[in-house]
Amino acid sequence: MHVKDVRFIGDSLNRNMFVSLFCMLRQVSSDVKKWHPAKADRGFTFLQYNLTIAYHRTYLLARYGRWSPNTKGGALESLGYNDGYRVDIDVPDSKWAEAPSFHDVVIINTGHWWWAPSKFDPVKSPMLFFEKGMPILPPVSPDVGLDMVLKQMISYVESKMRPGAIRIFRTQSPRHFEGGDWDHGGSCPRSKPLLSQEVEELFNVENNGTNVETRLVNHHLYKTLKGSSFFVLNITHMSEYRADAHPSKAGGKRHDDCMHWCLPGLTDTWNDLFAAYLNFVKDHS
Repeated sequence: MHVKDVRFIGDSLNRNMFVSLFCMLRQVSSDVKKWHPAKADRGFTFLQYNLTIAYHRTYLLARYGRWSPNTKGGALESLGYNDGYRVDIDVPDSKWAEAPSFHDVVIINTGHWWWAPSKFDPVKSPMLFFEKGMPILPPVSPDVGLDMVLKQMISYVESKMRPGAIRIFRTQSPRHFEGGDWDHGGSCPRSKPLLSQEVEELFNVENNGTNVETRLVNHHLYKTLKGSSFFVLNITHMSEYRADAHPSKAGGKRHDDCMHWCLPGLTDTWNDLFAAYLNFVKDHS
C-alpha cells in the first residue's frame, strides 16, 4: 500500500516520536506545508510525496474533565466525593475522535497520565469513571478504568478505520527517575546505558519503584490488545536501557526531564522499527 497519511495519537511521548519522524523526513524533502488537519495539534505535508503526518494530543484517549458535585446530590455525592475528574470510558477525546475515519496509519499510545498522582490525586481529585453518561458504581480504581478505556477505544478505532488501514499501538516509554519522582528531586545523571541488572532494579514491578508504571501499563495493553487488529510496536525493553538519553537538565527546566528523549536520539530508532513494519506490510500485501 502507498501510505499518504500517518497520525500519532497520544501523550507527549508520541509527540516526541512524531517530531523525530518529521526531522527524519525533512532530511529527504524540504518542500513542506505546515498546517493543523482535523483538530491535530500540528501537522506537516511533504508536498513532493503527498505525505501528511500529524499529531493529536490526548492524555487518556477517553474524554475527561473536572467533576464537581451536584448541589442536589447524587450517587457519587452520597459516597462522599466532592471533587475529581470525570472520565467517560466510551467517549473518545474530541481532539482525535475524527482521525481514524480517513487515515492510512494511526499510532496510538496512552499510559503516563494513568499513574500521575500529581494530576489525579487518588484522594483529593480522583478519576471517576462514567459509562453511557452514568457513573460506574461502585467506583473503580485507575488500573481497572484503564482496561475499560482501552477496550472501548480499541473497538472504536477498529470500527472507524477503513479495511486495509494500519493500526499500531506503541508500548510504554520508560522513565528513568532515580532518587525520587520528577517533583521530589528525581534525576537521571547517567552518561551511558544501563546494564541488564540495573534495568531490572529500576523497572521490576516487584520493586514498586518510581518508574513502576512502565511495565504495569504494558501488562494492561497486552491483555486488552490480544485478539485485536492492532500491531503492537514494542519499544519498551530496548528503551529501558537508555537512562543516558533523556534531556535531564537541558533546556532550563526547574526539574530534570527523565521522561522525554533527546533528538536526534532513541525515538529515531522507534521510527526505524515503524518503517520496518510498514515495509513488512507492503511486502506481504
